[in-house]
Amino acid sequence: MGVAAQKIGILLIPALLLGGCNPFSSAGSMMDEYVERVARVLELEPEFSELPPASVFPRRRDRQLPMPELEMSMLDFLSLYGCELQYVVGEKNSVMGKVMQPLNRLRYELRFIEAGEDCLPEVNREGVRESLEEAIASKKETLPVVLWNATWGVEEVESLFTLAKGDYPVVTEENPVSDLAIDANRLNRTTKQLLSGDLSPSLDSVGAVHQRWQAEYRAGQLINSARLLTGRLEDASALLEQRIEGRPLCLGGKSNSQSDIVQNMFFSVYIEKIQPYMSSIIRARNQLIEPLSQLAGMQEKVMPAEFEEWYGYHLATGVDANSSLWTRLDLAMARHTQLWQTLLEQCGLRPQA
Repeated sequence: MGVAAQKIGILLIPALLLGGCNPFSSAGSMMDEYVERVARVLELEPEFSELPPASVFPRRRDRQLPMPELEMSMLDFLSLYGCELQYVVGEKNSVMGKVMQPLNRLRYELRFIEAGEDCLPEVNREGVRESLEEAIASKKETLPVVLWNATWGVEEVESLFTLAKGDYPVVTEENPVSDLAIDANRLNRTTKQLLSGDLSPSLDSVGAVHQRWQAEYRAGQLINSARLLTGRLEDASALLEQRIEGRPLCLGGKSNSQSDIVQNMFFSVYIEKIQPYMSSIIRARNQLIEPLSQLAGMQEKVMPAEFEEWYGYHLATGVDANSSLWTRLDLAMARHTQLWQTLLEQCGLRPQA
């Protein structure tokens, strides 16, 4: 290596080290740094608590519902010769039909109902018509079970909720959940129609939704970041509360050199770094977690018990989600903002909400 190259390498090392040490480049280091800086400007010792818990997505065997089997006798099946239903049932009884994936099973059930209703006017044989009517009614009754398996029982959704891909990114050029949000809202509309008895929606796009679920992991990242924000905001709030209840930051409402340092950190770190990240998490929560919560909630009647507990903590949002991780995050953010206002008000510096 030449002298010039050596010099360039030496100059690059500090730059690389500086770039790699930016505490605000990732969510975890950013939130830890924030707690440390709050402690430093308040002249307190930082304390880091355990993050709120999260559990892995329920196993497939705990999510999938058993499918009741309803097969017509061979005699009844042969008596329907000429009807489309004959071919639909024939496909189900084939080798491939016996190992149908959940989405294909949903397609089959809808085709059975449609073909069966089309076939009814052509069935005149005594007893066969009643048997077919019972079969159609049974398929409609068990449709919510099949629909659940085709949404929450599929393998692809496990990737979407994996916790192994870290936190939601701090800086993004685009909206990472935009396509997933479109998928979730479209799937919600389809699910709502099917559950209401309208069997006309096309399932052509559902396969693409499953593929995107398998390729993405944003829901799991959002859960990780909700835990991180909640835990570290609670840690920083404990420091703010300790200072508020202890030695006043300012006397007589007059600012001083320390309050200037605190205010500067408030704006340069909390307002410029932490709040934008919190906003991005809440925005992504509203776009993705909420419609996924709705997708599960509208199927609550058939939701497996093993899934219900996971859903109530990791997905549920809104006023009724008292034990939800997301409710705890909302409370942590509101409390933290209020404590900052109270502290700075001691110095006549109360920020406007």
